[in-house]
Amino acid sequence: METRVEKVNLESPNATAIRLAAGLLRDGEVVAFPTETVYGLGANGLDDAAVRLVYELKGRPADNPVILHVADAASAKRLVSEWPQCAEALAEKYWPGPLTFVLRKSSIVPEVVTAGGPTVAVRVPAHPVALALLREFDGPIAAPSANRSSKTSPTLADHVLRDFDGRIPLILDAGPTDVGIESTVVDLTGPVPEVLRPGRITPSQIRHALDGDVRVHRGDAERLSSPGMLPRHYAPTARLILLEQDAPLPQEAPPGKTAYLTLAQRRDVRADVCVFMPNSPTEYAKRLYATLRDMDDQSVGVILVDMPPDTEEWSAVRDRLRRAAH
Repeated sequence: METRVEKVNLESPNATAIRLAAGLLRDGEVVAFPTETVYGLGANGLDDAAVRLVYELKGRPADNPVILHVADAASAKRLVSEWPQCAEALAEKYWPGPLTFVLRKSSIVPEVVTAGGPTVAVRVPAHPVALALLREFDGPIAAPSANRSSKTSPTLADHVLRDFDGRIPLILDAGPTDVGIESTVVDLTGPVPEVLRPGRITPSQIRHALDGDVRVHRGDAERLSSPGMLPRHYAPTARLILLEQDAPLPQEAPPGKTAYLTLAQRRDVRADVCVFMPNSPTEYAKRLYATLRDMDDQSVGVILVDMPPDTEEWSAVRDRLRRAAH
């Protein structure tokens, strides 16, 4: 199979490319497309066989559910059996955007999407190409990140091509993604909303929008109700060693080629490559995955990482680094 890469303009998405992608989805094929977070590997979310193909391509564990992307809140409501007031409030505030809801699923959602569970993850992406595709396709698109399972997520079409060249028919290329890490996931099925995966939308922002309490998930879950909850995820080939600000530094450099990712103040760390990461959590997140992939391209064996501050605005970046280092 030849993988076709179609350039798509952000301001006026190429209608021909969008129609081509939607037609492939209707035929049960898998296509890659950009969202504001990362590139997704998309299939018809109501086609059991097509979603299973996504799992097969990624090597994704069957117990790890996928997110259904939809064009608007009305489309999301058709996929769930309950739509609580907190969902309405958050959708009004943050959709389209990098916020995923976990809600009780309706009967039309295939079990493969939810990993056999009673809930489904849904969101409306804030990317003109993704929205154009969703409107043209006129249905939900199941789309986990377009990378091999547990590996670093793609923020460029070239990242997708490296993982799936010759394995999928089409990649829509709209340049680098804006957010750079996956969406915040919030479970809205209980009496108190619970953040299952941190992202750009913080618990404080959710709490403010709802004018009520919000919990943050801690520890391992017995059943995965959301993507991004596996202990090891988002990992490059290189091994990550995380350096908290108050932790002692390695006395000797690890064997092999090493890299050092640091913030403004470089410490006395021995490494072959030094990368200064942004001090802004949003800019750091935008660059993180591309930087990790670049280290793999440079055949780096070990990456030493100065951990960002342990504050809410850095929680998503810290989460991705901890899982990548697991």
